[in-house]
Amino acid sequence: MLHRALRLLRTYHQLTQVSLAKRMGISNSYLSEIESGNKAPGMDLLAKYSEIFKMPVSSILLFSEKMGSDTKPGATLRVAAADKILKLLEWLGEHDEVKELA
Repeated sequence: MLHRALRLLRTYHQLTQVSLAKRMGISNSYLSEIESGNKAPGMDLLAKYSEIFKMPVSSILLFSEKMGSDTKPGATLRVAAADKILKLLEWLGEHDEVKELA
């Protein structure tokens, strides 16, 4: 789920993968793998996202399915809520794309 949030964060700010990868000092292919969920970003990379998008790392981590030994009672609720937020944002993005094509 974190990969979806990172992709949405980039697209919301209207950045291409190439331009964001360059700003982060990583390859475009590595960023592509992160955004597709094939690789997990480390804390150092999340700190770069935080710096570029001017938001706390903790806000980004809200969308991480696993946070250490997240066995607290609210963990399942947090993950479910984060997933719903992402689905809504993805739907809004798709809706805007359709609107632009019309």
